[in-house]
This record gives sequence, C-alpha cells and structure tokens, in this order.
Amino acid sequence: MFDIWKKHHTFVDDVNIITKLALAIVLFFFVIFVHQFDYMLYITLLILICLLIFNGLQFKITGAFIIFTVIFSLISALFMIFYGDGTHTLFQLGFIHITMESLYRGLHLAMRTTTVSFFGILIAFTSQIVLVFYSLMQHLKVKPKVAYAFMAAIRMVPLMFISLLQLRKSLKIRYQLISAQNYRGFNRIKHLIIPLLSQNIRKAHQLSVAMEKKGFKDGPRTYYYHAPFSYKDILFVALVVIILISAYFLSQHLPITGIEDVRINRIY
Repeated sequence: MFDIWKKHHTFVDDVNIITKLALAIVLFFFVIFVHQFDYMLYITLLILICLLIFNGLQFKITGAFIIFTVIFSLISALFMIFYGDGTHTLFQLGFIHITMESLYRGLHLAMRTTTVSFFGILIAFTSQIVLVFYSLMQHLKVKPKVAYAFMAAIRMVPLMFISLLQLRKSLKIRYQLISAQNYRGFNRIKHLIIPLLSQNIRKAHQLSVAMEKKGFKDGPRTYYYHAPFSYKDILFVALVVIILISAYFLSQHLPITGIEDVRINRIY
C-alpha cells in the first residue's frame, strides 16, 4: 500500500500478517494491564524506535503519521486530564479541574493509545494488501469469495481517487465555457458526485462480471502467491518480547517518575 514511499525493506516486511495481527492483539491486552507509568513510558519509546528502524518508509511520511498519532492520543486523553480526581491541584477553572494525578493518568492513557497505534502503523507500513488476504485464505481458511471481494473493494479505492482528480480537471476546462451561475454552490457538488457515482458503479459491475467469469468463487483452488511462516516470524516475536522485557528493566533501574500505580488518587 505504501510502496511508492518505500526506501528499503526489512525483515518485518517478510513476517506473516497473521503473526503481526496476533502480536498486535496480545500487545493491546498487555498494555491494558500495565499501570506503572515508567514502564508504559519505556514501552512507548521502544515501540517508537522499532517503528522508525523497521518501517522502511521515507522519514517525512513516518513523521507525519507519528505526529498525527500523538496528537490524536493526547486529545483522547483530555477528558481524563480535565475531569479526573486527585489531591494535588494544578489548574482549576469552573468544572475543569486538572490535578497531578489526573494528568499522569491521562498521559498514561495516551501512551497506551500511542503504543498500540505505533505498532499498527508498523504493520500497515510493512504489509502488502494482496498477501494479507492470501495469508488469511491459506492459513485461517477464509473463503476465497469473501477474501477476493474485500481485495477488489480495496483496489477500487485508488481508482475512485483517480476518477475524482480526472473529473475535477475536466470540469475546470468546462467551467471556462459556461456561465458561473451554472456551477456555483450545490451545482458544483452535483457535477462531481453524480458522474463519480455512475463511473464507479460501472467499474464495479465490470469487475464483478470479470471475477465471476474467472472463477472467483468458493471451493478448492490454487494460489499464485504464497504467504508462509518462516524464521522471521520467530525473530519478530522475540523482538517484541525483548522490547517488553527491556522496558521493564529500564523502568526498574532508570525510573523517570517513580509512579508505581497511576490508578491511586495520591501520587508522591
């Protein structure tokens, strides 16, 4: 999906998508039960380093996703920061009451969100859509009819954007020849939406007919692409385990805040 921005490939690109998804689920449930602030902070930092090293994309693309993820995580934690309980008040204005305890709990929640998001971004940057569905069909026995339908739908998305860009360019030429009152306001929207829908309905129908003729239906079939498991899957699992263990030892020997449990209402 992000091949146009790829600078280099890493071993994570060859890890089976099932392994990546399984690790993502395990990591999601693991961070839910992490209540030590420093431990969560080190996990976030190490996952970020892993993302920067193994994603293989241009830094400006990776940086944009990282910034967006951090901003979204902080926004999602604002409710806990603004309206949390605690004894050490930092700011109070009306019903907004920010305490040191609520601030740490909010930041802890933001780091949970950020950690899972960083890992999800790594999966997205190192996985090919085609191999995702082939792996699901070959190993999890997803029906080919369902998998190919999703694959075709995802393939249609860039075609829709291309059609939109072409339509906008053609309309710019057409607008030079007609009165401005014919394309102001809602008329401009109709000139985009109606042709775009008709074009993509026609493309979808053509695609469905082609898939039906080529035998994209349920039943035994062979595959041109194979998505096997390999030693790289074991390496990736070991990498994630090492990150979690290293983060724990760093939090024990190099603590930053010393907060053992962010759930308590008093932080010393």
